[in-house]
Amino acid sequence: MNSHPENNLILVTGGSGYIGGRLIPRLLDAGYRVRALARTPKKLAGRPWGNHANLEIIKGDVLDPDSLTAAAAHCRAAYYLVHSMLPGVHDFANTDRIAAENMAHAASHAGLEQIIYLSGLGEDHANLSHHLQSRTEVGDYLRQGKVPVTILRAAMIIGSGSASFEILRYLVDRLPVMVTPRWVSTPCQPIGVRNVLYYLIGCLEQPQTLGRTFDIGQPQVTNYRELMETYAEEAGLRKRLIIPIPLLTPRLSSYWIHLVTPVPATIARPLAEGLSNPVVCTENSITELLPQELFDARKAIRLALDRIRQQQVETTWSDSGNLHPAEWSSAGDPSWSGGSAFEDSRELVLDASAEEIWPAVTSIGGDVGYYYANWLWQLRGLIDRLGGGVGLQRGRRSAAALYPGDVIDFWRVLAIKPQQQLLLIAEMKLPGKGTLSFRLIEQDQGTTTLQQTARFLPRGLLGLLYWYLITPFHFFVFNGMIRGIAAATQKPIKSGPRKIKVPGSAERT
Repeated sequence: MNSHPENNLILVTGGSGYIGGRLIPRLLDAGYRVRALARTPKKLAGRPWGNHANLEIIKGDVLDPDSLTAAAAHCRAAYYLVHSMLPGVHDFANTDRIAAENMAHAASHAGLEQIIYLSGLGEDHANLSHHLQSRTEVGDYLRQGKVPVTILRAAMIIGSGSASFEILRYLVDRLPVMVTPRWVSTPCQPIGVRNVLYYLIGCLEQPQTLGRTFDIGQPQVTNYRELMETYAEEAGLRKRLIIPIPLLTPRLSSYWIHLVTPVPATIARPLAEGLSNPVVCTENSITELLPQELFDARKAIRLALDRIRQQQVETTWSDSGNLHPAEWSSAGDPSWSGGSAFEDSRELVLDASAEEIWPAVTSIGGDVGYYYANWLWQLRGLIDRLGGGVGLQRGRRSAAALYPGDVIDFWRVLAIKPQQQLLLIAEMKLPGKGTLSFRLIEQDQGTTTLQQTARFLPRGLLGLLYWYLITPFHFFVFNGMIRGIAAATQKPIKSGPRKIKVPGSAERT
């Protein structure tokens, strides 16, 4: 329980990320008031804790000094959980430097008592990977301000949904024989995500952590090869044959990881480069200041697998990033957005309520698939993956629950209104922008209309050619999909499916 009732307002930056999305509800449970800074507030507002009385979600960006200064006002402390190592961000180190300098200035201006920053382990700064160098430099920039900075340095974080754990999981699950780089034998001290969260919150309570740097990790030193072997045992898999070779560079490793796991090469490469650096704890006196049971790798892996099997993954590495608006995706919008969007809309009427249909709609993707011609969707995912896209490998965080910002294969949830509408925006490689939406309209006498609409805003001639090339498949794929959703409800179809023009639409069909 927090010990500063006179000012217990805590700023969390990076709240929609993997760690931030788990930290916020725990801070709320501990009695703190939380102000969460988000570029897309609805990503946080849609979470189960999004309407908590002690949570304030404000729109802002660490790259916008004014919004960050406003967010820090009247807060006691701030968590800095921002990292720009995301798809589409090429110079993440420079971006992180600017953001950290903004945070240091905002914290000083607001008179905060403390900044708590989660960094990466690594001792030999000159030989560190670009990723780990950047994490270290961020701490230096944060310390340029007047506010004491507490830095927690962690190696691999083992937890359901973390990028590092997803790489480990998919490599071992899918490859009984692995040709690996030499870094599989590099010493490391991973840490369970629950232990990380305990330390993060504990630093608010323990004054002796102010202005200090601590290394956090499990007690035992291990390596990636042993982690692979432990994972295989905990997952009930046969022993994996691991063959290290010196020719596999971080670049080649990242491409291999990109093809086999859900983590794209843009993220996999910095992580792979970091694995070549020994990451072991040296300054770990935090174990005395904030004692807790530190899970070894086996227990952390077991807990992560349990969460995955129970469909209780709180956050994933893919949660981070902005939700880009798609105003053109709504019927009735003008064609100001660079040309009219193409549209394929279909509907059918079911002898069922919206409540009875909704679970089938929100189960789309992941292990369930797309209800019809899944092999075509898998082929499209493979083509996307080979072209550098995300493909279908990201799956879903949960088979049941969906929130704004959640990933569904190569889609992302842009908007969701329970039992009314689900809007997905495409994140596959496309010569344009695409959305897929489902709408439920309850009628008289217990029937409900299910509308399914795919929209595509082409980019140039290639975009036009793309739409016309795939149009012949629409009848089979989209008709089959809406029929499949209806079949999943186990309710009778009253009429349809039929192709429609959504009233008020300005788009071409």
